[in-house]
Amino acid sequence: MINSLSRNILSLIIAIFISYVLGAIFVSQANVAAVVAMNFDVTALQRFDAAVHDVTNMTDIYLPVIAVSYLISMPVATLLIRHLPQLRMLLYVLAGASGLVAIHLIIKMTFGLSGIAPTRTLAGLMGQAIAGGVGGYLFHIISLSRQYDKDLAAK
Repeated sequence: MINSLSRNILSLIIAIFISYVLGAIFVSQANVAAVVAMNFDVTALQRFDAAVHDVTNMTDIYLPVIAVSYLISMPVATLLIRHLPQLRMLLYVLAGASGLVAIHLIIKMTFGLSGIAPTRTLAGLMGQAIAGGVGGYLFHIISLSRQYDKDLAAK
């Protein structure tokens, strides 16, 4: 049986990783869409190669951004869930989604630039929100299992 702290850390790591992969893929495909909009042909293999390239090469820049976002948003959601436990799933999904959007907006307001070009558009920010929301949902699912462990131990 995994203890609560270990399960939460594992949940956070998985959520960050999945959000990173999805977010990098969304960034990659938004960049490809910009190339296609300039009337260049892009094959499915080139799209795939671009996605793999971005997922494997954005770890030093984008992964820490997502990690910071989650290290702030998930504990805030946890505090809210103590008062609103029936909204657990929704609050973790919203924490992941809003955390990723917020971190991009904060970087833009603080430094006057968007480090990730597709986040300059609403569609790009929505892609990041989806990536963050999926990570938040996974955090909810994986960390929820600890309650079942407690219920089984009590029986």
